[in-house]
Amino acid sequence: MRDDLDQVEATFLGTPLAGLPIGHGPSGTVLVADVDPDRLHEIWQAADALVPVTGRRPVMVTDDFDDTLTIRPEPEQGPSESELRAFAEAAASSEPWLTYRHHSEDHQVDEDEIEFYARGTTGVDLTALASDVVLPTPLPVLERMLYDRLLTDADLHAQVLGKVRLVTQTDYWYAPDSVLLMLLPTSDVRGSAYWVDFYGALDLEDQQRLGEVLEQWRHRWDARLVASWGTMLQFQVGRRPTPGDEAWAAAGQLKALAPNLELSRWEVAVALPAGDAWFVHNRP
Repeated sequence: MRDDLDQVEATFLGTPLAGLPIGHGPSGTVLVADVDPDRLHEIWQAADALVPVTGRRPVMVTDDFDDTLTIRPEPEQGPSESELRAFAEAAASSEPWLTYRHHSEDHQVDEDEIEFYARGTTGVDLTALASDVVLPTPLPVLERMLYDRLLTDADLHAQVLGKVRLVTQTDYWYAPDSVLLMLLPTSDVRGSAYWVDFYGALDLEDQQRLGEVLEQWRHRWDARLVASWGTMLQFQVGRRPTPGDEAWAAAGQLKALAPNLELSRWEVAVALPAGDAWFVHNRP
């Protein structure tokens, strides 16, 4: 209905969204086109501030890889209220961290691997911190020990932080050539996963688990989904984990959802308290 579009468009007045082309999107969504990729976070923030008025949660999407993601001349039916409610209820009862689990969790580190894992991916050598480790040992145990000992060495921690902090800043985010703003026909965080295109959630049950992840992260860290590029998700984070147990737990969940994020868990744990942007990468 054009009236619906007019109402949404009216809320854009006086914001960075004003004047952008608007139309019907897939499955009950509204699409806003011609978003400047260099301003995607600013545009998203403006749309997020309008959720109490529009009732629509925003997420940035791209048609770079999907030419069917385009403005439609007529609205397309989305899920009914009962369907969306059932989706959110199933999400709330799911156990996402039983499914989202990093493949390295069960790895046993042998003597010939200790240097590899103690260097992570940034090249800062923590091998000396692991000199007394009895091998073989589970990788999560080794990484937690490295992280705890790193927290007690200010100089070494600063070296690692200097290498990894970029991954929790928007400068690290992917920006496609073509960006659209998708306004979802719900303000519910769990339910919003129904429309999220993510390689790590290809079927309905995984979408529901992703919905619970979105809800948990929103509740715990005020993490809000900014963009979904198919194999990548980008989040704005309002409450940073503190160093120690909080950062370690958050890093484990981030690595579980993002198996292609090329940092060790101890590196992610160092980075998370130093930035407000999370990056998830899960690809074939």
